Amino acid sequence: MRLGPTRRPARAHLRRTGVAATCVVLASTLAACGLDSGSGDADDDEIVIGISLPLTGDFSEPGKGVQRGYEAWAEHVNETGGLLGKDVRLVILDDQSNADRVASDYERLINQEGADLIFGPFSTRLVVPAAQVAQDYGFLFVEPAGAADEVFEQGFDNLFYAAPAVADDHYNLLAEQILAMPEDQRPRTAAYATMDDPFAQGTAYGLRDKLAAAGVATVVDEVYPPNTTDFSNIAAQIADSDADIVVGGTQYQDAVNLIVALQQLGYQPDLAAFSTAPTNPEFPSAIGEKVDGIVSPTGYTPEAQFAENQEFVEFFTEKHGHAPSEDEANAWTTGEVVAAAVEAVGCADPSADCQQQLIDWLRDNEVPTVVGPLSWDAQGRPESAHLIQQYVDGEIRIVLPGDLAEAEFVYPKPAW
Repeated sequence: MRLGPTRRPARAHLRRTGVAATCVVLASTLAACGLDSGSGDADDDEIVIGISLPLTGDFSEPGKGVQRGYEAWAEHVNETGGLLGKDVRLVILDDQSNADRVASDYERLINQEGADLIFGPFSTRLVVPAAQVAQDYGFLFVEPAGAADEVFEQGFDNLFYAAPAVADDHYNLLAEQILAMPEDQRPRTAAYATMDDPFAQGTAYGLRDKLAAAGVATVVDEVYPPNTTDFSNIAAQIADSDADIVVGGTQYQDAVNLIVALQQLGYQPDLAAFSTAPTNPEFPSAIGEKVDGIVSPTGYTPEAQFAENQEFVEFFTEKHGHAPSEDEANAWTTGEVVAAAVEAVGCADPSADCQQQLIDWLRDNEVPTVVGPLSWDAQGRPESAHLIQQYVDGEIRIVLPGDLAEAEFVYPKPAW
């Protein structure tokens, strides 16, 4: 059972003097990162940011992407003057993709590890318990990857999602495109397979509900546990249905395994849409390079012409040797959003007054970011839209909306 809040004056301050460092905590002891476990005075020359991420377990692949984004943001901030003239230092704990552990991690970050600010984890399943801890302690909570409806139905007044749209709306532009087709060209049947995860289900079912309301019949609707690795039965159901389109509410490895299983059965849909996975740079090689026509929603493209994004892409690419992914971009965006509030309000400390000022400022302002300008409703939902990407001639390209398209939307898709 999670204990109630420990008030700030009683917590130990764990600071490092000198230049701020990024530290990943993977063990239960502070010594694993060389942190001083004593209760010395706070270092006024740095701002400590506490984060818990799924670096192992079911969500480790995107979790590591978020880690790279956070670390790149911190490095960039420190190279360009810091926050309020202070270096930032990240303390990152591994929650092992476990909802109970993520809650205790954020209590540890606040009560033991001296966090002045906190950033959110990856996945709706982890964001909700983490946000509850932040609410209990009165902390601002900006998160990069909790887009399901349930995140915004908890009554949190401290939460902001650092991406363009919530899960149910990720496929809005694709739904509009399909429903605008002449009736004799429009798909008539659809198969859905989704991980038992609020975000994954939200993306798939947001599209399902819009298409079903317009007469596209659902012929398969399967939900599978997050640890599923054998997709032969689900793939067989989809192939036997001969559905015109297949939609996966997926993370990464589950999408890869499902697509490979569908390919092995010779199933050839007119449209194949999968959330999250196709934006991962390793995706093409993981499914044997048979990517043309696969569709995915995205809140980010490295080609976006926002000034903030151009600076981000240049910095990240120089550091890692490749352009950033959506997970990395949403993490960087989280940092941008918090930094904008910090610089505007002029504080970055755990006091109730400072944290409330940060929250209030974000409620009333728009923030320019690498994913475009962001503003939020009262529950922390972003008020923008996701782009639709599709693999065209082996490269993933923006195809919707038309005014931002890098290539034309392809329907029906080529055989895989």
